[in-house]
Amino acid sequence: MTTATTDERTLEQLQRDHGPALLSFLLGLTHGDRQRAEDLAQETLVRAWFHPEAFDGPYESMRPWLFTVARRLAIDAWRSRLARPAEIGDGVLAVTPDPADATASAEAALDVRAAVRELSPEHRAVLVRLYFHGLTVNEAAVELGIPAGTVKSRSHYALRQLGRSLPGYRPRRGPVARVRAGAPQ
Repeated sequence: MTTATTDERTLEQLQRDHGPALLSFLLGLTHGDRQRAEDLAQETLVRAWFHPEAFDGPYESMRPWLFTVARRLAIDAWRSRLARPAEIGDGVLAVTPDPADATASAEAALDVRAAVRELSPEHRAVLVRLYFHGLTVNEAAVELGIPAGTVKSRSHYALRQLGRSLPGYRPRRGPVARVRAGAPQ
C-alpha cells in the first residue's frame, strides 16, 4: 500500500484487512473492555491516516506498525488512568450519608456514646480524655495518675473494643497515633 493515507479507500482497506485483528489485540490489552478497545483502535487508525510515511515502510504489511502504535496507545491510556483519581460510582454515593443530614450524625453520636458506656471505667476515662477533651498522652497520664504507657495501652484496647461494638468503625489518627509516630507530645 503505497497510496497516501488521506485517501479514504486506502484507510477503508486498512480497516478491512487489519481492523478485526487489531480490535482483538486491543481487547486483550484492555482486559475485555470493548469500548476502550474500540476507542484505541480508532485512534490507531487516525495515527495511520496522519502518517502516510508508514505505508511506504520496508515491511510487507501494515499490521506490525498498527500493533506497535496500538500497544503504545494502550500503555499511555493505562498510565493516564493511573495518574487520575479513581472514579466513584453512583452506588457509593447512594449509601454515603449526607453531611448536612443532622439525623445521621445524631444517630452515629448515640451509637458511639452507647459503645463508650460499655467500656470499663478505666478504658472510658482514657478515651474521654484523649478523644473528647483532646489531651495528649502525657497530659492524660498526669491527670489520671498513671504512666503514659498505660494510657497508650488502655486506649489501644478501648479502641479495639469500640471497633467490635460499632460496625464500620475505623479509628482516626488521634493523640495515641501521633505519639507513636514520634510527634511532639
